[in-house]
Amino acid sequence: MKAEDIRVCVMRVGGTNCDAETKRAFDELGVRAEVVHFNEATKKSSLLDYDALVFPGGFSYGDYVRAGAIWATGALTKFRKDLKLFVDEERPILGICNGFQVLVEAGLLPAFDGISEYPTATLATNIPIGYRCKWVYLKHENHGNCIFTQNIPKDKVVHIPVAHAEGRFLFSKENETKYLKKLYGNDQLVLRYCSIEGEYADGEFPANPNGAFHDIAGICSPSGTVFGLMPHPERAFYGWQLPDWTKTETLPQHGDGKQVFESMVEYLKKRF
Repeated sequence: MKAEDIRVCVMRVGGTNCDAETKRAFDELGVRAEVVHFNEATKKSSLLDYDALVFPGGFSYGDYVRAGAIWATGALTKFRKDLKLFVDEERPILGICNGFQVLVEAGLLPAFDGISEYPTATLATNIPIGYRCKWVYLKHENHGNCIFTQNIPKDKVVHIPVAHAEGRFLFSKENETKYLKKLYGNDQLVLRYCSIEGEYADGEFPANPNGAFHDIAGICSPSGTVFGLMPHPERAFYGWQLPDWTKTETLPQHGDGKQVFESMVEYLKKRF
C-alpha cells in the first residue's frame, strides 16, 4: 500500500483539542487523514473504511466521571463490532493522552486476553495532584512488538511533552506483580519515564510527572497494534516545537514524536 492510499480516522468529540495537530502529522507523511466527529462517524462512512484509528488528546466530555470513561462507553456502544474487527485484523489503533485513557477504559489496553469487559488498569489523578504540562524524557522499552515504535532503537531516550491531570498508570495492588510480568512477557511495555541520561525515574517527581506505577508512560496490546501513551508525539513532530530550539545552532527538522507516526505508516505500507 502506498502512503497516499492509507486512510486514517482521527476521531474527535466535545473537549478534544489535539485532533488538528495529529492530522497534520499524518499529512506531513503523505497519508490521507481525516478528522471525524464521533456523532458523524456512522453517517458519512464506516469506521472500517479506514486503515487506522486514532483517539487524540484533550478532555473529552470534560473528563466527567473519569478521564476517558464517557468516550470509551460511547465508543463501545457505537462501534464494539468495528473495534473488535480492527483488533482482529491488526489495523493500528493509537490513543494519545486522553485517547490512552479511552483505550484503557474500553478494555482495549492492556487486553492481556483480548478486549476485556471491564478495565484492568487505570489512569488516575496525578501525584503530586495537579495538571502537568511539561517536556519529559522517556526510555523506549519495547523489543519490537509495538508497531508504533519500530523505528525507535531499544533503550533510546526520547523527549516528548505531557499535558494531563490524570496520567498515573496503575494496576490494582493485588495484580501489580502478575500484570507487570505479563507486560514484560508479552513485550507490551513500550515507554517509561526517565532522566535525560536514561535513568529510570523510580516514581520520583519530576522525572515521573504523575506517579505512574513502574514509571509507565505507554503500553501496547499483545499484538502490538494497539498503542496508548500519555505523552503527545504530535507536539514533538517538528523541530520548531522543541522547547530549546532557539538555543540550538542547527534547528532539527523533526522531533522524536515523528517516529511514532512514521513507524505506524511504514507498518501499513508493508502489511496492506
